[in-house]
Amino acid sequence: MHMKGVIVSPVNMEERANLGIRAGDTVRVWQKIEEKGKIRLQAFEGLVLARKHGNEAGGTFTVRKVSSGVGVEKIFPLYSPMIDKIEIIKRAKVRRAKLYYIRDKVAREMRRQLRKMKLVDIATQSEGEQAEAKRRAEEEAAQKAEEGAKQTEKVQSVENKENAEEATAEEVSTEDDSEEKKS
Repeated sequence: MHMKGVIVSPVNMEERANLGIRAGDTVRVWQKIEEKGKIRLQAFEGLVLARKHGNEAGGTFTVRKVSSGVGVEKIFPLYSPMIDKIEIIKRAKVRRAKLYYIRDKVAREMRRQLRKMKLVDIATQSEGEQAEAKRRAEEEAAQKAEEGAKQTEKVQSVENKENAEEATAEEVSTEDDSEEKKS
């Protein structure tokens, strides 16, 4: 008994089966995510670690990616209607059907990199600390401005004294000259 024209799934099952996803492929899976009544697409790009159950209805594939230094793995059903499309980006030749050893390999590489790292004491400031630092900087700038004003006042007062002394010296000398002329 063959049913012609009956749609069992909203997914084109032949197309997905013919993709030929296998371990070692780098794939981008466009997943439908429903938020607040709207459906949006979100890409999940990573390495296919395993393919299980072949092309049958329950077939799955595991994709691993590293996001912000954390390994994330997702198991996708091959014929899920929540997957909009699957893109194969790269194909790598691998000698294993399951690449679970990649998990340990990545962890070893991270430990190796951590050994090479140096400890550094660098931190960001909280909003309160930033406000405090800004206030201190303004106070220091105000103090420097005051000191600069005092310095200029001292310089001006010294110059005024020198000018006054020169003026008195000139007056004295003009008085001496006028007395000499009189005599």
